[in-house]
Amino acid sequence: MPRPVRDRRWIVAAISRAACLFAIWIVLMPSAKPVDLLFGAMAAVLATAVSLRLLEPQSGHLRFAALLALAPHFLWQSVLAGLDVARRAFDPRLPLEPGFVECPVEFPPGFTRNTFAAITSLLPGSVPCGETRDGLTYHCLDVRLPNVEQLKREERLFARALIAGDGHAAQEDTDG
Repeated sequence: MPRPVRDRRWIVAAISRAACLFAIWIVLMPSAKPVDLLFGAMAAVLATAVSLRLLEPQSGHLRFAALLALAPHFLWQSVLAGLDVARRAFDPRLPLEPGFVECPVEFPPGFTRNTFAAITSLLPGSVPCGETRDGLTYHCLDVRLPNVEQLKREERLFARALIAGDGHAAQEDTDG
């Protein structure tokens, strides 16, 4: 990878992380005295350095507007999941065939795949419980249902909220 791209990625990550950490400090700090702000700035710089060491910046990033546009969909999926679990809890006659399914995903291991796993934990009847090199393992209440197909649909929706980077499956954003 060319050095300038890597340097730019690190600079952008450092500035955004430091700004977020300092904003958290300001929200949590009960005063705005100069000494408190100076201490908060130093704490934010130190926390940013640790953050960059523990979680290096990755190529690609989320398009927050597109992610927010998906919020109603994922909220609806969460409601459906709650209703489905309640229905199954109160009607034990419903047929179940619990088990594990392997869902191949295009996201590389790391932050993006973990975020996708967290979001898909809201889906009715399935919960991510493991990871392989090429995908995620889900525990499903009924393996006869089209679980993998539903997960692949969710993956396509989530990929729209990404700006593609190295190893991302998302399409490059062409509309700005």
